[in-house]
Amino acid sequence: MSILIAIAVLVGILCLACLLLTLAVVRRLREHTKLIDALYEAVDLGGLGGAASGGVPVGELVGDFAATTVDGGRVRRDVLPEGTVVAFLSPDCAGCHEQLPELASWAAGQDRSRVLAVVDGRSGDPAPLVSTLSPVAQVIVEDAPAQVADAFKIQSFPTFCQVGAGGRVLATVRRVSRLPAGSAA
Repeated sequence: MSILIAIAVLVGILCLACLLLTLAVVRRLREHTKLIDALYEAVDLGGLGGAASGGVPVGELVGDFAATTVDGGRVRRDVLPEGTVVAFLSPDCAGCHEQLPELASWAAGQDRSRVLAVVDGRSGDPAPLVSTLSPVAQVIVEDAPAQVADAFKIQSFPTFCQVGAGGRVLATVRRVSRLPAGSAA
C-alpha cells in the first residue's frame, strides 16, 4: 500500500512540474508575441520613431480643417480636446474591419467628444463603420476632397492619431492596441 501512495505522490509531483512548465511556456509565448507585434509595427512605420502611413510626424501640427459629423456637429483642428484620438478608416480596408470591434469596445470606455472616426466615403459603403462607431465616437464621412485625412497626411488605412489641444500630433499608430497607455481618449 505504501508503494502505491509513493507512486501516486510521484505522479502528482510530475503533473505539477509539467503544469508549471506549461504555464512558463505560455507566459514566454505571450512575451514573444508582444515583441513580434512591436517589430511588425516598427517595420510598418518605416523604422523606429517614424510616422505611420506617411502622416504628420509626432510633435508637428496637423493641417487646418473644418468638418461636419454625421450627426451635424462641427469639428475643427483648433478645438480638438487634449488627447483626442482620430481613427482613419475605409470601408474597403480589411484591417479596418478587423480592428472595428476592438475600436468600438475601446471607444465605449472613453469620452465620446475625444474620439473622432474619419471614414473614407470615396470607396465602398461607409454605413457599417458609421453605424458601429456613431454611438461611441464622433463620425465624419469624407467624400472628395478628404479634408481631414489630407490635414493629417494619411496615406493608408487604418491609422490612429492622438492629438493634443490645438492639433499637435502626440502619437500615430496602426493598431488600436498601440495607442499610448493612459491616453485621455
